[in-house]
Amino acid sequence: MTPPTPLPPANMSSSPTEPIIHHNFDPQTSTFTYLVACPSTLHAIVIDSVLDFDPSTSRISTTTADSLLSLIRSKNYTIVKILETHVHADHLTASRYLQTQLTTSTSSNDGEEVNGGIKPEICIGKRIVEVQQVFADKYGIPREEWEGAFDKVFEDEEEFSVGNLKGTVKHLPGHTPDHVGYLVGSNIFCGDSLFDPEVGSARCDFPGGDAHALYNSVQTLFSLPAHYKVYTGHDYPSADSRSPQPYTTVADQKRLNKHLKDGTTKEQFVNWRQERDSGLAEPKLLHQALQVNVRAGRMPRDGMLKVPLKMPGEWKL
Repeated sequence: MTPPTPLPPANMSSSPTEPIIHHNFDPQTSTFTYLVACPSTLHAIVIDSVLDFDPSTSRISTTTADSLLSLIRSKNYTIVKILETHVHADHLTASRYLQTQLTTSTSSNDGEEVNGGIKPEICIGKRIVEVQQVFADKYGIPREEWEGAFDKVFEDEEEFSVGNLKGTVKHLPGHTPDHVGYLVGSNIFCGDSLFDPEVGSARCDFPGGDAHALYNSVQTLFSLPAHYKVYTGHDYPSADSRSPQPYTTVADQKRLNKHLKDGTTKEQFVNWRQERDSGLAEPKLLHQALQVNVRAGRMPRDGMLKVPLKMPGEWKL
C-alpha cells in the first residue's frame, strides 16, 4: 500500500481561523479524545472523552480524564462544550465527570472563577433520543435517568461557537443512527465513520446501523476539500507497525482507504461490510458503556449495571 502523506504536528495553529488541536489516545479502548481550542480566546471544546473502567472489578477511575483536565488547566483553556459524536459502545464517556470537575465551585483558591464561570454543555446530535429509547428498553433504564440527560441536542448543520471559531454539525449515520461529526476550520472530527486508511471503516451492526447510510456518510466526508484533515475516533494499528494516527487528509482517505476508497461502489461496500459485521464479536464494554453513555455519563442511581446472560438454548431460567 502506498503510504499516506506525512503528518505535520496536529496541535499547532498559525491561523486565527484554524483551531489548536490536542489529541489523547487511550490504549485500553483505542480511543482518541480531542481538545479543540480557539487560539485567540482560548475557549475550547472536548470531543469524545474517556472514563476508565476495569471490567474485572467493575471499578471506575478517572486517570485519563484527570490528565485531560490537567492539560486544560495548564493551557488556561475555558471549556464551552463537551461533545459526543455518538453513543459509544466500546468505552464509557467522561463527559459528566468533566462537567462536574469544571464547575464544582464558583471560584478557585485565588479568587478566580473556575472555567471562566462557564458550565460547559454536554452535547450530541438530535437523534440521540431514538438510541436512548432502544437501550432504555433493553436494559430497563428509568425514563427519568435518560430523558433530558444531554444539555443540548444539535440539529443537522447547526453551527456553534468556539471562541471566534465556528463549528458545524454534520450528520454521519451508518455506524449508529445518531452519529454526527464536527467540522471546525479545515478539520472534521468524524468519530467512528472512518478510521485510518489501513483500518478502513466502522461496523454497522448496532441497532439502527446501516451500511448503505455509512457509505453515503463517507461520500459526505469525501466531498470536503482534499487538504481537510479527517480526525478519527479510534485507531487500531497492527502490532509495532506504527504509532496511532489521529488524522489523515481527505485526499489520503479517498486514495488509500482499504474499505471504500474512490471508485468503490455502494454495492461492493455494503456486501463486504455486511458479511464482515456478521462475524464480529461484540465490544468488550458494550453493556456497561451503553448504559452509562445514554445517561450522558451519569451513573445509575442504584449503582447497578445490567449484563445479559448468554445460556445454552436448552437451559431454563
